[in-house]
Amino acid sequence: MDAAAKPVDWADRNWWRGATIYQIYPRSFQDTDGDGVGDLRGIEQRLDHIADLGADAIWISPFFKSPMKDFGYDVEDYTRVDPMFGTNEDFDAVIRKARSLGLRVMVDLVFSHTSDRHPWFQESRLSRDNAKSDWYVWADPSPDGTVPNNWLSMFGGSSWRWDSQREQYYLHNFLASQPDLNLHNPEVQEALLDVLRFWLERGVSGFRFDVINFYFCDRYLRSNPPLPRELRNDSIAPSVNPYNHQLHLFDKNQPENLDFLRKLRAVMEPYAAAAVGEVGDAQRGLEIMAEYTTGNDKVHMCYPFELLQPKKLTAPLLEETFHRMNRAAPDAWPCWAYTNHDTVRLPTRWNASDAALRSYAVLLMCLRGSACIYQGEELGLPEAELAYEDLQDPYGKEFWPQFKGRDGARTPMAWTQGTNGGFSTAQKPWLPVVSTHLERAVETQAGVPGSMLEHYRKALRLRRDYPTLRHGAMDALWTQGDLIQFLRLGVETIFCAFNLGDGTVEARPPEGNWMVMGTDTGAKPPAASVTLGPWEFCLARRV
Repeated sequence: MDAAAKPVDWADRNWWRGATIYQIYPRSFQDTDGDGVGDLRGIEQRLDHIADLGADAIWISPFFKSPMKDFGYDVEDYTRVDPMFGTNEDFDAVIRKARSLGLRVMVDLVFSHTSDRHPWFQESRLSRDNAKSDWYVWADPSPDGTVPNNWLSMFGGSSWRWDSQREQYYLHNFLASQPDLNLHNPEVQEALLDVLRFWLERGVSGFRFDVINFYFCDRYLRSNPPLPRELRNDSIAPSVNPYNHQLHLFDKNQPENLDFLRKLRAVMEPYAAAAVGEVGDAQRGLEIMAEYTTGNDKVHMCYPFELLQPKKLTAPLLEETFHRMNRAAPDAWPCWAYTNHDTVRLPTRWNASDAALRSYAVLLMCLRGSACIYQGEELGLPEAELAYEDLQDPYGKEFWPQFKGRDGARTPMAWTQGTNGGFSTAQKPWLPVVSTHLERAVETQAGVPGSMLEHYRKALRLRRDYPTLRHGAMDALWTQGDLIQFLRLGVETIFCAFNLGDGTVEARPPEGNWMVMGTDTGAKPPAASVTLGPWEFCLARRV
């Protein structure tokens, strides 16, 4: 096993630069106890697949004790594994197995809000003067009894919920059962830093911070201004959600966040741990990502939504993305992702052919930054089509049928073509395994030349074999039509050219002697002028 044999420097503080991180959605990865829901023992059992793929780390979506109204992103206890997923000792076993395979483990922490069942909230709502009364965002009603301002929930409707016990409203940017923490309170910050310390002591190598730009809201609870129709973008919320009708100046993206990010970084530093933050913003995502990752004193990397949005990736869009990022902060470090548990899977979202998927995979490995791969992406899985009665996601139920929610990207992993794709022995898993996924199961692709899985293994190996692709600078970015080409500069110079379209383009490497690389991924050799057919690419290093 290549990944297991590769030595790992566990004290390397820069391991995250250029790393490939594999996201695991634990409910849907592998069920070992037959209840139809994935668990930590299932993750331990399947880690070899990720090591064989060539990833450097895994990111596990929340597995903490939770009422599961938002499937783990509503945390009831930050330091206890939910019995649905196993025990804290099962998590320790995942850490041990991962380390034996050369894989680092990152856990997904939700610090902007908790479940309404969290003991902190249960105490906070008792009165206006108890020890935790100020641990959440509470506000008096407007004079006429209505909500304090015009802020909207990501899941639809007002982001304020009336609590009859305190006779005040509390803020919830997501479900009403997910009250927002008040991070303006130093005690709340310290409690969250203690959560960080708990998992670091347990052996984790880093974190994925959910909605990192939602940590603070405006102290004065000022209303957001309207957003002109022509500027609305459905990359964060679907167009049927009125959330898109506001410019979110005051309910997130507050300057106080920077000091708290510095505190997070300070706690992680002694452990050589790293973090990737999710920046949920349709208007200023790249600029916020740049702000949060510069200076080596805040989070290490963030992923914005430019490659996660419904709009298909084009050469001009990619060029604009990098130019915007460089203008905001040249030393910002992105973590690129095409898909995750919240987005429509890539083949469906961009109507991408297998040829396009192969090109996108290699492109991801060639871009400056780190990369996230979501479970099943390496199989080329399309979005699962589900009936309404199969839906579990409250977001989808709210906006059905115009928006079908996130369940289509969360169905169980297809390991075999057998019952439930080898995911579970349960008669009915929490979400069904669809036939289009069984056709692309791991067992049907592993070891098969030309399969999507084998192509992803080669693409990830390409990045491991050439340190410049992991750590190097990016220069000479240039586009023409569907062609994008650029240089990666480091211990060597690498030329990359991609045809992101169905036509034919001509790529032209700079003058010099070039040698082809990545031929096993399908890369074409260099020449003075390289003809690239639909979705073809050229990779070469200067000799």
